[in-house]
Amino acid sequence: MYEFAGQVRIKNISKGGFRFANSLYLVEILSKIERKPKNSFEKIIAKYVEMNIAHHFMEGNGRTTRIWLSMILKVKIKKLANRQNVDKTLYLLAMERSPVNDLELRTLHTVNLTNEIDNREIIFKELEQSYYYEG
Repeated sequence: MYEFAGQVRIKNISKGGFRFANSLYLVEILSKIERKPKNSFEKIIAKYVEMNIAHHFMEGNGRTTRIWLSMILKVKIKKLANRQNVDKTLYLLAMERSPVNDLELRTLHTVNLTNEIDNREIIFKELEQSYYYEG
């Protein structure tokens, strides 16, 4: 679809007045994020926030990181984020505020965690909700 698809961005980008990580330092930032632990729910959410701040692609960051989050939660803590009941406005506001404090984001996810990690309906509804968040 795009020539730059799947490549780390080389341009600076912003959204709604928020400037994402500077592209000059993005490879170094991504390396540091990669090394961050992901062995608890809190650490996974913290890493998710850092990935959002990095915004390493030109397009598709939100969807990509939400899919990453779902898979990491499934593998590391045997839970699935069932976001189909999470209001779009609440979620986007929590994401905007997460660089300062990720408590709101953690809370939104905590109340929607499920043990049904192999439930295909939840998995596909999760993907559908992810696209809904993007507009």
